[in-house]
Parts: sequence; structure tokens; C-alpha cells
Amino acid sequence: MNLCQLFERLRFEYLPLQLDSVCEQATQQSLNLQEFLTEALEVEWAGRYQKGLEGRLTQARLPWVKSLEQFDFSFQPSIDKKVIRQLTSLRFIEQAENVVLLGPPGVGKTHLAIALAVKAAEAGQRVLFLSFEQLMTKLKKAELENRLDRQLQQLIYPRVLVLDEIGYLPLTHQEASLLFRLIARRYEKASIILTSNKSFIDWGDVLGDQVIATAILDRLLHHSTTINIKGESYRLKDKRKAGILTKVTNATKSKEEAS
Repeated sequence: MNLCQLFERLRFEYLPLQLDSVCEQATQQSLNLQEFLTEALEVEWAGRYQKGLEGRLTQARLPWVKSLEQFDFSFQPSIDKKVIRQLTSLRFIEQAENVVLLGPPGVGKTHLAIALAVKAAEAGQRVLFLSFEQLMTKLKKAELENRLDRQLQQLIYPRVLVLDEIGYLPLTHQEASLLFRLIARRYEKASIILTSNKSFIDWGDVLGDQVIATAILDRLLHHSTTINIKGESYRLKDKRKAGILTKVTNATKSKEEAS
């Protein structure tokens, strides 16, 4: 059996393409056979890992890819960086715990949620991102087509489910009930990263049912880390830097004074 046949039998996709380069580097560095084999296998592993990561990120359906390194913590001093570092260890996933990010629009909740999801994907975990609107569309359609149990089972499978923008619009009783069923199914089985612009005290109004709100929060917060972000919107910050917000504010004041 020749080398090409061995590559094919072992299903090596990446080492064959870089074998000449690996051999040349091994000669230049005077590597022994064990060191050469290590370098060669690392090339194959790196290729497989990158392909797997790209696949997991595609399946995650993230609206964009953001990292924690891109997050401007200096602009949001209310965030405890130590807590974020602890979350990046991903122990919360191992223990099927949740992460809840609260704060007004534009303070970076979704950025942090996506960054944690990317960390999970890098660690080999299956991730799924859904806005609340997307979630409700899926669940209501499944209920209408008598396949709700199957849809809920599919939403249990990802080790990390990111639910974004809960609370921006009031829920109907049906939507609140569907959300409860999902939270209950994932309770102590898999992690949820949830973002909301509403404090927990307002969830009864958002869900339109205090009993359901209490039941959801009881399961969501039993094993969880809550990060409450108090700060200015990043989007407003950028506009203020460009002088746009100041111009708009001054124009508004002028109109009010004239009237």
C-alpha cells in the first residue's frame, strides 16, 4: 500500500496538500521521526478542526460573528469582566446553566451573547441563534401543523440556544405558553443565553400572564448568571462621535423653543 492509498484509507484531506511543505520544514528544523509525525498530524487535525468549526458556525445561524476581544468593555464599565472571563471557561454549558443579559437597546447584549456562542462553537459545542421573532414563528407554525413536540425536541438538541430580543414586543398567551414549554424542556438539560431589554419585574407585563412569567423565571434563573448592563447605546456613541446626535438634539431644542 503506497502513501496515497494510506491517505485515502485514513481519509486525510489536508495533510496530502501540505505534505511537501511539512517535509521541507522538518528537514530545515532537523526534526526526528516522532517530531515530524507530530507536525504532520497537527496539519491534518487543524484542517479538520477548522472545517468543523465553520460547519458549526453555519448551523448556528448567527447574524454575524463577534468575539469578546472586539467588545469595548471601557464603554460599559457596569459589566464585571471577571464574570465574563468565568463564562468563557464554558463551565456553564457543562452544568446546563443559563446566561441572561439584560439592558436597554444597543448596550452590547447581543454582541456578548454571540461572542459566548462562538466560544462554545470553538469548543466543539452545537449552537443555535434565534431572535424571539424567529423562535415564535417556528413554534407557532409547528403547533399549527401538529408537530410541536418534534420542533421542541429539535430545539433541545443544541447545547447552547441563544434567544435574542425577548421583551421588545408584548407576547400573546399562546406565545408565552410556547416559551414556557421550551424553557421547561431545556431546564437542567442544556444552556440558554437570553437577551432582554426588560427587567425581571416587568416580565409579567411582557408575557401577559404573571403565573407563566413566574414559572419561566423560576426555571430560567434557577441555575444562571445574570448580567445587567447599564450604559449608553454603542450606536448612539458612534453618532455622537460623528456629531450627528448633537446636531439632531440641537435642532430639536430649537424647534421646541420656537414653538
